[in-house]
Amino acid sequence: MPPPATAKPHLNPPLLRSPHLLPPARHLAPRNRRLGSSSTTAPPSVAVYAAEAAESAFSDHSAALRKLCAHGQLPQALWLLESSPEPPDEDAYVALFHLCEWRRAAEAGMRACEHADAVHPSFGLRLGNAMLSMLVRFGESWHAWRVFAKMPERDVFSWNIMIGGYGKAGFLEQALDLYHRMLWAGIRPDVYTFPCVLRSCGGIQDWRMGREVHAHVLRFGFGVEVDVLNALVTMYAKCRDVGAARKVFDGMALTDCISWNAMIAGHFENHECEAGLELFLDMLDDEVQPNLMTITSVTVASGLLADLDFAKEMHALAVKRGFATDVAFCNSLIQMYSSLGRMGEACTVFSRMETRDAMSWTAMISGYEKNGFPDKALEVYALMEVNNVSPDDVTVASALAACASLRRLDVGIKLHEIAMSKGFIRYVVVANALLEMYAKSKHIDKAIEVFKYMPNKDVISWSSMIAGFSFNHKSFEALYYFRHMMADVKPNSVTFIAALAACAATGSLRCGKEIHAHVLRRGVASEGYVPNALLDLYVKCGQTDYAWAQFSVHGEKDVVSWNIMLTGFVSHGHGDIALSFFSEMLEAGEHPDDVTFVALLCGCSRGGMVSQGWEVFHSMTEKYSIVPNLKHYACMVDLLSRVGRLTEAYDFIGRMPITPDAAVWGALLNGCRIHRHIELGELAAKYVLELEPNDAGYHVLLSDLYADAGRWDEVARVRKTMREKGLEQDYGCSWVEVKGDIHAFLTDDETHPQIKEINAVLHGIYERMKASGFDPFDSHSLEDKEVSKDDVLCGHSERLAVAFGLINTTPGTSISVTKNQYTCHSCHGILRMISKIVRREITVRDTKEFHHFRDGSCSCGGSG
Repeated sequence: MPPPATAKPHLNPPLLRSPHLLPPARHLAPRNRRLGSSSTTAPPSVAVYAAEAAESAFSDHSAALRKLCAHGQLPQALWLLESSPEPPDEDAYVALFHLCEWRRAAEAGMRACEHADAVHPSFGLRLGNAMLSMLVRFGESWHAWRVFAKMPERDVFSWNIMIGGYGKAGFLEQALDLYHRMLWAGIRPDVYTFPCVLRSCGGIQDWRMGREVHAHVLRFGFGVEVDVLNALVTMYAKCRDVGAARKVFDGMALTDCISWNAMIAGHFENHECEAGLELFLDMLDDEVQPNLMTITSVTVASGLLADLDFAKEMHALAVKRGFATDVAFCNSLIQMYSSLGRMGEACTVFSRMETRDAMSWTAMISGYEKNGFPDKALEVYALMEVNNVSPDDVTVASALAACASLRRLDVGIKLHEIAMSKGFIRYVVVANALLEMYAKSKHIDKAIEVFKYMPNKDVISWSSMIAGFSFNHKSFEALYYFRHMMADVKPNSVTFIAALAACAATGSLRCGKEIHAHVLRRGVASEGYVPNALLDLYVKCGQTDYAWAQFSVHGEKDVVSWNIMLTGFVSHGHGDIALSFFSEMLEAGEHPDDVTFVALLCGCSRGGMVSQGWEVFHSMTEKYSIVPNLKHYACMVDLLSRVGRLTEAYDFIGRMPITPDAAVWGALLNGCRIHRHIELGELAAKYVLELEPNDAGYHVLLSDLYADAGRWDEVARVRKTMREKGLEQDYGCSWVEVKGDIHAFLTDDETHPQIKEINAVLHGIYERMKASGFDPFDSHSLEDKEVSKDDVLCGHSERLAVAFGLINTTPGTSISVTKNQYTCHSCHGILRMISKIVRREITVRDTKEFHHFRDGSCSCGGSG
């Protein structure tokens, strides 16, 4: 049962097997290598000393070897061992192994082991224990196992060495298995056995096994040993049973500083900071002197209480106790001040440190990143490189998190290379940081590559991928990964939020309801952002009743909850209801933010409510001290432009205290198109195309402006410019949910299995429209059709989605379509007529708003 290893023999050779039945593999012949020399001949000084030693011991090689070891002459002793024709006795071997262990001479020790292994078919108890002790100290678990297997007799020391060695090497389950084998072999544990075993129980958080070992402690009479009880306290704390840990601690007749440290740390590890700090104060009252570990642990935890005064008291206490210059304590101070958001104090501590280690730099990088200063975090990382300090896995993960916030792909790639070269990529925390960095940098393909080769994936890994897909507008891939995750890993609230965002983006109502059910079953319906994610889902799926029910049951509503509902009312064309709802928000005591006023101004704009819009705009600064940003100014320009007050809108832009962006000028351009104001429209187009020269939407607005005025030469010029820039391509896509499945349709999609039936249905509808006097293909003119929004930004994909819904649902069933572009003038008219012909309610959610078509009319008020 040796530790897992690549290309090793079977992991569980029988312990009680005779030596001659052991597998012959890995028996190594003695080598003639010399420490410090490649020659097979000993140096003269070595030879002389060895000769003198041998002569004084009457040619007894074993005695000479023992004498060399007693004098610490390791090179000479090793040379004598390998050059002597006869092997030494057991005492000489034991002396040599003890010397190698004391000197930490791993290479010499392994050479001595190879020599002993070659000449001894089995190892006696004393020789075997000496070899085990040395090999475990060197971390050679596999070689220790081979020695252990060749020992016909083993005592409690032999078993303790192996159990402790496996535990230190991280092979915790194997250590516990050895403990059971020890009991089966009839060996009675001692005071040194139980701390090793209990550490392994705590390491794998095996509470049941820990309870069993606790019973063994009492059965074998070690219930009063301080070291054993300290290990019990730590084990229970690691297994998340703080109550049991405290019960053991309170029942101890004698405690030491380690006891107090174990219990205090146990409270901290289980997020019981206040209880841990109270126990620390009790420790001081009992006049138990805290050590560096105590002060460091309490200092870090005090930063989590958001109590600056107490944190400063801890700082003063540490200075008084003489820990102020210790690197470990200074690192804990940096973490404490970072947790409190006091990066100034953290920076002061860092700058005053005479000696800094990797943890010092990492604490600063992590502190800046977590407190919203990713640029500062990367600056500190750059200084760390300049000072030739090698980063660890936490450093790389923190720096990658900063790169994700800043979209610094260049630095992120370098960090990826460092993680690969140092082997950090195998750590989940580093791989997860890479996933987030690549996803936020719009390189989801690289994130997939990292995810694919991760040996271990936790809930954060899956959640990062699902959120990354949603962030990169790949909602179907996000839901695909979510379904696969459910088979292996339990999702948390962050996972559900990302999956619900994907459902909301595609209008996948049934899938969203299924996730809602999972949320309720897992008991996280009120955790974090989950209530708002559910609210957003129902709003974007057009389910106002569900949205209102979710809003009503959401106990602790925040400003985001109110904003989601406000945005929903506006997107459904209910600006007046949005204003009324805003009054309820104020009555409920919720303070609005900048997003609130964007929603309100959009509602006023779409409803043509100019006076209300001005009132809302002025109230931002006068009542709520919110400085308007570019989105607010764009909404006001859109409001004035839509109602035809173009000169007022232009003057408003001139009075803006900040430089207008493309959205502001684009709003004016759209108003000029609506009201056919060529001169002002051309001026607005000049500014907007200077700011966004490759935006197809603004070119289309200008084209429509000319087309409405009948200036076809200008239309041709804009069309030529778009063609030269490659802006005439259409990427329209629409989704429709039918019987719980989402079907996607691209522009001019001919790949769908039912495309013939879809085209036949559309053709029949077009003929009925023509018979009723409505021409579905009518446009401004034949020339304009080539560059209209119908072909550039719409693509008509929603027509295919609606036709598919008509074919695959029963008569009278409403059809809901989600689209990634806005609905063009032509499609709007056609869908309005389809709702009248088939007598069905059709809902289309485009990038601007909801369109509810019923009986030949639309909720947006457009005539099509």
